[in-house]
Amino acid sequence: MNEPVRRISVVVLTMFLALMIAASYIQVIAAGDLNADARNVRTLYREYGTFRGPIVVDGQSIVWSAPVDDPFNYQRTYADGPLYSAVTGYYSIVYGRTGIEQSENELLSGTADELFWTRLGNLVSGETQRGASVELTLSGAVQQAAFDALGDQIGAVVALDPSTGKVLAMVTSPTFDPADLAGHTTSVVNENYQTLLGTPDGPLVNRAIAGDTYPPGSTFKLVTAAAALGAGYDAESELYAPDELALPGTSVTMGNYGGASCSSTESMTLADALRISCNTAFGSLGMKLGWSVIERQAEAFGWGEQLSIPLAVTPSRLPDDPDQAQTAMSSIGQYDVRATPLQMAMVAAGIANDGELMRPYLVETVRDADLRVVETTEPEVMSTPMTVADANELTAMMVGVVDAGSGTNAQISGVEVAGKTGTAETGNDLDPHAWFVGFAPADDPVVAVAVVLENGGGNTGTITGGRLAAPIARQVIEAALAAQGGS
Repeated sequence: MNEPVRRISVVVLTMFLALMIAASYIQVIAAGDLNADARNVRTLYREYGTFRGPIVVDGQSIVWSAPVDDPFNYQRTYADGPLYSAVTGYYSIVYGRTGIEQSENELLSGTADELFWTRLGNLVSGETQRGASVELTLSGAVQQAAFDALGDQIGAVVALDPSTGKVLAMVTSPTFDPADLAGHTTSVVNENYQTLLGTPDGPLVNRAIAGDTYPPGSTFKLVTAAAALGAGYDAESELYAPDELALPGTSVTMGNYGGASCSSTESMTLADALRISCNTAFGSLGMKLGWSVIERQAEAFGWGEQLSIPLAVTPSRLPDDPDQAQTAMSSIGQYDVRATPLQMAMVAAGIANDGELMRPYLVETVRDADLRVVETTEPEVMSTPMTVADANELTAMMVGVVDAGSGTNAQISGVEVAGKTGTAETGNDLDPHAWFVGFAPADDPVVAVAVVLENGGGNTGTITGGRLAAPIARQVIEAALAAQGGS
């Protein structure tokens, strides 16, 4: 073979090898990533061409795929879309997936490993591939009550079953209709999405578990109180409660809400300090306990955890090595303490469940197209932040908050409600966040709830958790009690 021919042969062979390597890489190594890429429209065509499983609440489909006469074959349909959007998310040919539509996508689309034998049976029988149904833990009645009570106020509500960790309700406001993004006309979907992006207060943000976390304000006093009980204090332990608390190393003092005086003697019990939400008492308590004690208590309730329920939850945050003054502020849920509404619902649930915190979850059961159970979620203990005795003592203190303290607007006739209010300063010129967390019945809880109204939720007048958030929590608790009684 002469030299020119040999050189051409080497070049051609090299090109063939390059093509083989590239093809192998694309078809084998990169195939998964390419299929999962939201820009891969062919993947969406393939998914829309098969029956996508429904999302179910209380035995009824709230999301399903309806047959249509277009190239996509099926149209994703949302019943009461705005009511459930914080959980379901959307499924869009343009913008991909969010919420349960994303986290359970392989099961809903029928491509999950758990459905291998189902797919094999379909292949043998010639039947069309069908996705699994995903049954949620939500209670339709509790979800509706939370949605109605929150209304157009900016904020979020989360309700949990303390004994299992089931999410009974998750609502965020403002909300949106996933159907607006599920259409098959891309120009309309694009227009709808841009409208949502341009809407003030971010309707696409799930304030219950994601987006910006919030200073929890005085609801964090539950964590400080739990830390105190664990350190040997009890409800009758006396705390230093001046009208103004000097913050070491600064020229600043801590005051109480509205400049009020907690005690004429500058001393009060832990129970009374929680009942009227005395800032100076808890600030002095926090400095006496030390930040490491409070930090360990908060972490036991879930601060810093990378939770998946299976929706991804933004971790709640604590300050890093605060000094004495910062510890005092952190002890009342200010400075750099941040939490999601889910996190605060977990605090209430952990206290309610005799000091045992159950891991929260949203998916109850997954069934294949023949209704055979593919997956089921078993309740799981996440941590034990308190002893039974301490949890019971803190529960009694929280009952005092609702019976004769800052949380009287959460009272329910004939039912003992345990709760804590919060009014969290934001460090800017905006109104404070209004909080309420609680559970009921206090002696045998069936629901724990957290409510936050961002910057007062758009309300006017006096912004406090007791005035604005507690009535919302009451309505959610009432719905959960009614649902429990009817089950």
